[in-house]
Amino acid sequence: MSEDISQLPPQVQERLLRFQQLQQSLQSIMAQKQQVELELTQIEQALAELQKLGEEAVIYKTTGSLMIKSEKGKVTAELNERKELLNTRATVIGKQEERVRTQLKEIQSKLQQDLSPVSQPQP
Repeated sequence: MSEDISQLPPQVQERLLRFQQLQQSLQSIMAQKQQVELELTQIEQALAELQKLGEEAVIYKTTGSLMIKSEKGKVTAELNERKELLNTRATVIGKQEERVRTQLKEIQSKLQQDLSPVSQPQP
């Protein structure tokens, strides 16, 4: 296969390389997106459980490998702050994903034109 690639014009080789890099970037972005979504779900579940508790309930939060006693209001505020941060991050990741997908489509279209036989008419 590498022999086939080396026979392509340099511009097409560069496009192929860029296409592969964008695919890897998209995979990385999707992994980040999944991680953020998972953490958001966990925070929402924790906030729902906290709402069920009275104000005087004993709450513990984990910090590293420790569990520390804390106040419901403080924990709720921290979780809401983290949720807000993650929602912002999810928005940024979504925009990155959209941008990379657009670039992938453009390069894929150009590559299809580059690699289609000359005898076939272009659509």
